[in-house]
Amino acid sequence: MRRIATALLALLTLLAALPLPAETPRPEDIPKPEPIALGLAGDPRPDVLRYLYVRTADNPSLSPDGSQLAFETEITGQPQLWVVDAAGGWPRQLTFGSEGITGHEWSPRGDWIFYSTDRGGNEREGFYLINPDGTREKELLPPSGLFRTFGGFSPDGSQIAYAATPEGSDTYDIHLLDVETGKDRLVLKGRLGLYVASWSPRGAHVILVETRGEDAVDVHLLDLESGRLETLFKPEEAANHASFVWKPDGSGFYLVTDQGRDFAGLAWYDLGRRELKWIETPDHDVEQVALGGDRYLAWTTNEGGYTVLHARDLAQNKPLGVPKLPPGVYGLYGAERAPVFAILVEGPQVPGDIWTWDARQGEARRATVSSTAGLDPASFVVPEHLDFKASDGVTLHGLLYLPKNLPAGARPPVLLGVHGGPTGQSRPTYDEVFQYLLTRGIAVLDLNFRGSTGYGKTFARLDNQRQRPNAVRDMVDALDFLAKDGRVDASRSAVMGGSYGGYMTFAALTTYPDRFRSGVSFVGVSNWITALQGASPGLKASDRIEYGDIDNPEDRAFFQQLSPIANVSRVKSPVMVIHGANDPRDPVTESDTFVEGVRQNGGTVEYLRFPDEGHGLRKLANRVTAYRRVAAFLERTLSP
Repeated sequence: MRRIATALLALLTLLAALPLPAETPRPEDIPKPEPIALGLAGDPRPDVLRYLYVRTADNPSLSPDGSQLAFETEITGQPQLWVVDAAGGWPRQLTFGSEGITGHEWSPRGDWIFYSTDRGGNEREGFYLINPDGTREKELLPPSGLFRTFGGFSPDGSQIAYAATPEGSDTYDIHLLDVETGKDRLVLKGRLGLYVASWSPRGAHVILVETRGEDAVDVHLLDLESGRLETLFKPEEAANHASFVWKPDGSGFYLVTDQGRDFAGLAWYDLGRRELKWIETPDHDVEQVALGGDRYLAWTTNEGGYTVLHARDLAQNKPLGVPKLPPGVYGLYGAERAPVFAILVEGPQVPGDIWTWDARQGEARRATVSSTAGLDPASFVVPEHLDFKASDGVTLHGLLYLPKNLPAGARPPVLLGVHGGPTGQSRPTYDEVFQYLLTRGIAVLDLNFRGSTGYGKTFARLDNQRQRPNAVRDMVDALDFLAKDGRVDASRSAVMGGSYGGYMTFAALTTYPDRFRSGVSFVGVSNWITALQGASPGLKASDRIEYGDIDNPEDRAFFQQLSPIANVSRVKSPVMVIHGANDPRDPVTESDTFVEGVRQNGGTVEYLRFPDEGHGLRKLANRVTAYRRVAAFLERTLSP
C-alpha cells in the first residue's frame, strides 16, 4: 500500500504542475507548405531546398551473385527501392508507393527483393516482395496495428522470419512465413525486445537477440523444429553483440562484440565447441563484419567518428589491401556467393553513395553518383573532431563546423547540436541542415555528450539512470569550452536536437535558462513518466535499463524532477518545437504539453505540428517548411 500511495502522490504532484493542453494545437500550429523557390546555382546563400535536393543512395544490398545492387534513395521525394548493375550504370526504380519504403533485403535465390512500408511514419510495417525488374509484386503482410520487425530470409528463400507484437501486447513473438503459400507459423512466444538477427546456413536455427538496454543484447539460438531456445551470450555485465555472419558450412559465425571489453572487437564463435575466440581487439570499436563469398572477410572500425576499412583473405590467412575511399562513415555489405562487397560512403563532402569492391580482382567502382543539386561539394564544411574536459573531468567529444569565408577576426554564433538515442554518435556525415545553417553564418558544435557511443562502453553508460543530469550539464560545459577556445561567440548560442536530443533541448532551456538564447526541439520528450509509459514496444524493452523503472516510487520521483515539463516555468528563451502527429516513439502530446506550458507562462514559442509525419520528417514539402523556419528563427534569435 505504501508503494501505491507514494507513486500516486508523485503522479498527482506532477499533474498539478502540468499546464492544461486544451488550447494545443492551435490552427496556426499546423504548418502550411511554403512555395518552392530554388534560386540560382552558385548563390552564396542557397535556399534549403537545394540542400534537400542533394540526393543520397542508402541501405545497399547485393544480389547473391554480386552482379546487381539494390538501394534506397529519395530522389522522388520519398525513399523508394532502386536497382543498378554492381559495376554501375543507369538505375531502375522498382517501388512507387506514396508512403515510400522503410527497408529491404535481397532474397538468397535472387528472384525476389523484400521491402517494408508503414503509414504516415507510424512504424507499423507491412511486408512485400517485388521481383528485380519490378514487373511482379506480392503482399506478404499488409500494414496493421501491429509492430513488426523483419528477420531475414531462410537460406533457400522459401520463408521469412519476423518478430511481431500480438494484439494488445508489448512483447514480440517470433514467426515464420512461407512466401509462396502465405502460411504463418508461430515458433516462439516472445518477450520484450526479442528479434531475429540471422539464419544459420542450413536453415535449422536462427539467432535471436534480446534487448538489454540501449547498447546491449543477449543472444540466443532457436531450434526451429523443436522450439528449443539456448542462450549463447548473457554475460553478467551487459554487452553488445551484432553483425552475425555465418561461415557457409554452418560451423560458426563471426560477430562484433564488446563482451568483457570496453571497446567492441571482432570475434569468431565456434558453434560445435560453444567457444568465443577473438580475432581483432583494437582500442576503438569494430562496427561491422561481412563476408564476400566464402573467402574474403571485411570489417570496419570507428576511429574518431570516421570509418576505417579492413579485410583479410581467409584462404591465405593474410591481410588484404582495401580500396581508397572518400573519408566519412561506411556501411559494409557482402554478396553471398561472390567475392564482392558493397560499401556505403557518407561523408561531409560525399552525402551518400555506394561503391562495389571485387576483393579477388582488387577493383572498386562507384556504382551510384547522386546529384548534389547544383551545390559544389567542395563548399561543404568538413568538421574538426575535438576532445575536451567536462567540469567533472570526463572527456567529452564533438565535431566543430565553422562557416567558410568569415571576415578576419569574426566570431560567429554557435548552434549546439545534440543527437538522439541517447546511445547514438555525432559523426562526420552530410547533414543538410548544418550545411545550410553554415551558409547563414552559424557555427555548429555537434556534441557527443556522455552516453554517446563510439568511445567505449564505459563512456556510453555514464548517463544511465540517476546519472542522467550529468549529460545535461555537458551542454553548458561545452559552451564553457567554446568560450575558452575563442573561435565562436559562445554568448550567442542555441541548442537543437531530435528525439532524445529534443529532450536535451527542453532540458537545457529549463535547467540552464540563462545560457542559451534559443532552442529547437524535434520530436522531444517533455515528461518522462508519460513518455516511458507510452513508448513503443521496441523502446520499452530497453528503457528500464537505460532510464529506470517508473513503477518504482523512487525512480518515478526522480523522473518527475528530471522532466522538463515540471520546470517549464523557467524557460526564458524563445523555443521552436517540431513534431509529427503520428509519432509512435515520443507521442506528439509530449510537445503539445510543453508548448502550452511555455505559452501559459508568457514565453515565446513557435510550434510546427505536422499531421502527416511520425518520428521525424519524411516528406520534402514538410522538410522545406520546417528548415526554412528553423533558419529564420535561429538567425533572428542569435543576431548581435
